Amino acid sequence: MAYQGQSNFDHRQPRKIGVLITNLGTPDAPKTGALRRYLREFLSDPRVVEVPRFIWFFILNLVILVIRPPRSAHAYRTVWTDQGSPLLVHSENQLKGIRERLQQQYGDDVVVRLGMRYGNPSIPSQLQAMEEEGVRQLLVLPLYPQYSGSTNGSTFDALARDFMQRRWLPDLRFISHYPDYPPYIQAMAAHIRAFRERQGCAEKLIFSYHGVPRRYLDNGDPYFCECHKTSRLLAEALGLGRDQWMTTFQSRFGREEWLQPYMDATMKSLPGEGVKSVQVFCPGFSADCLETIEEIDVENRGYFEDAGGESFAYIPALNAEPVHLDALTRLIEDNLQGWRQEDNSVAAREGRAARANAIG
Repeated sequence: MAYQGQSNFDHRQPRKIGVLITNLGTPDAPKTGALRRYLREFLSDPRVVEVPRFIWFFILNLVILVIRPPRSAHAYRTVWTDQGSPLLVHSENQLKGIRERLQQQYGDDVVVRLGMRYGNPSIPSQLQAMEEEGVRQLLVLPLYPQYSGSTNGSTFDALARDFMQRRWLPDLRFISHYPDYPPYIQAMAAHIRAFRERQGCAEKLIFSYHGVPRRYLDNGDPYFCECHKTSRLLAEALGLGRDQWMTTFQSRFGREEWLQPYMDATMKSLPGEGVKSVQVFCPGFSADCLETIEEIDVENRGYFEDAGGESFAYIPALNAEPVHLDALTRLIEDNLQGWRQEDNSVAAREGRAARANAIG
């Protein structure tokens, strides 16, 4: 096996702490070809679709990648901005804000980068860049607050797969989840309060999370429980009574049972139960994307209004709000404890080089 390395290594190179924040990813363009490449990578992940590979190969390549890319490209075109994909734009703003905050404490001794599990910028490309920048201690933060094997677990798989090809591995810390992290709960509560102070309150506040098949829960995935824990803590922070909020799951795919209650079915049924106004927030999405902008604020708004609902409001994700960036930075700092900064002064680096030369 040929291992990746750093061919231009120099003992004078600074030794740095690295922080890699990651998210799901996005196609490079709202076009059929770009969607086909993105969906092939995404849906080929055995963590995402737990179906025998031989069977899934034919379903994916002969059915899904023929039918779905044009439809998905059309949906992406409805949310695409002049700057690009909303998820990438928000993620890059999060990267900038977190980097600025960490550099106030660590200066140039910290390297902060963004990697996407699928698409670009890829996790392997960012790991290589960080190695070349001198990162010897690496903290990885997937921006999925609630753990699922299909998201957080898959991100770790990508790291491990890359490290298997790498000659020199950094010290590694991996934040696998943060569903009950107090600053995260407080940031969401402050964000929702600010929205409701401007727009008023609805009869019911809906917390919508991305769904996964029910059998993932049955096989031990903690995602369902962690979503409910986040909802409960957030409702408590907002001072809501039990009849003022509920948890739902969106984005199901295929015919098997997924986590319930389903968001679309809920929106269709609430008006008939006397609930005429709702506000929706998605605690599991760190940044707005197709699943929040189009699926929630367009598709599910339509279901609610068509069923007789009178007022539907989507509360945007935390995105790059200062309260969110402060919470994420604090989470990172909590997990950097015990890692000391190297002496990267010119004298220290020249000393390392001289000692290396002395021993040949």
